[in-house]
Amino acid sequence: MENNSARIGILLVNLGTPDSTSVSDVRKYLREFLMDGRVIDIPFLSRWFLVNCIIAPFRAPKSAKEYEKLWTDRGSPLLFHTKDLKEKLEEELDQNRYQVEIAMRYQSPSIENGLKKLQVAKVEKIIVLPLFPQYASATNGSVIQKVIEVAKDWQVLPSLNFVSQFMDNRLFIEAWSNIAREKLEKERYDAYLFSYHGLPERQIYKASCDGFCKLNEFCCGKLTEENRFCYRAQCYHTTRLIAKNLDLDPSKVYTSFQSRLGKDPWVQPYTEDLVKELAQKGHNKVLAFSPAFVADCLETTIEVGEEYKENFEALGGKQWDLVPSLNSHPTWVDCVKDLVIKNS
Repeated sequence: MENNSARIGILLVNLGTPDSTSVSDVRKYLREFLMDGRVIDIPFLSRWFLVNCIIAPFRAPKSAKEYEKLWTDRGSPLLFHTKDLKEKLEEELDQNRYQVEIAMRYQSPSIENGLKKLQVAKVEKIIVLPLFPQYASATNGSVIQKVIEVAKDWQVLPSLNFVSQFMDNRLFIEAWSNIAREKLEKERYDAYLFSYHGLPERQIYKASCDGFCKLNEFCCGKLTEENRFCYRAQCYHTTRLIAKNLDLDPSKVYTSFQSRLGKDPWVQPYTEDLVKELAQKGHNKVLAFSPAFVADCLETTIEVGEEYKENFEALGGKQWDLVPSLNSHPTWVDCVKDLVIKNS
């Protein structure tokens, strides 16, 4: 018989952020992030050399300057928006039954710390919600693995429930639509760009069921049982759902992938190439979305909101607007509550 009075813990997990904009803190963050074998999936010694001798030393100073542009009086937007989400979610839930904690996969607050708080509270069940809408081994998979590693030695193990993805949740789609409508009510756009975080192609193939994934429109044009674990197919599906909800002209809707690292082929089309294509086609006004991220961060505010805007305008484009992330928007809070209730 289900115990409806059981204490339930909720762990909201986002990617992570440096503790400050100092080069040393950014370097520390990059090392932890990129040494994750699910992020850079190459042999350990090769990964260690690449991260510690090449990427972190040379990239940290540049990234620190980018974080300085992003930082506010409240610190890192990704962190304080996650805190705001926690507080608003708590207001919507029965606090006698639910305890909400937040964690970052890399840096602080750590997953270990968040789980410890729930362990001390003697919850009977923990709902782990990685805040990544589309499933990927490098994000959701990494969070799930880390939680299991931390909890595996507990003498008393509560029930663990993982929310592996929510890219087609009705309220998730509505949250993006509600925020976008604020832009659409003021402007008419020539094109709509949905930019998602990229992954190496090899990671897509590794997740493929019996070699089904071909990374083309035939494969990703529709979400099916065969490709439902394909990150690229999930991203295209999210684009279609949001565009349909907003009644956008399909011929003006584009999906692309950003944030490449290294020389290996990543999921295409690349956002930087699509920006050029949009300008060459004569699109003067573009509205950009970043539906792989639920909180404003370096990849949304700086990369999509500023860098691609500068590139677009340098190529003759007139206007480039970014739809803000979900952050702690009321419909997004409703979505998280819905995910919690469904998994309680």
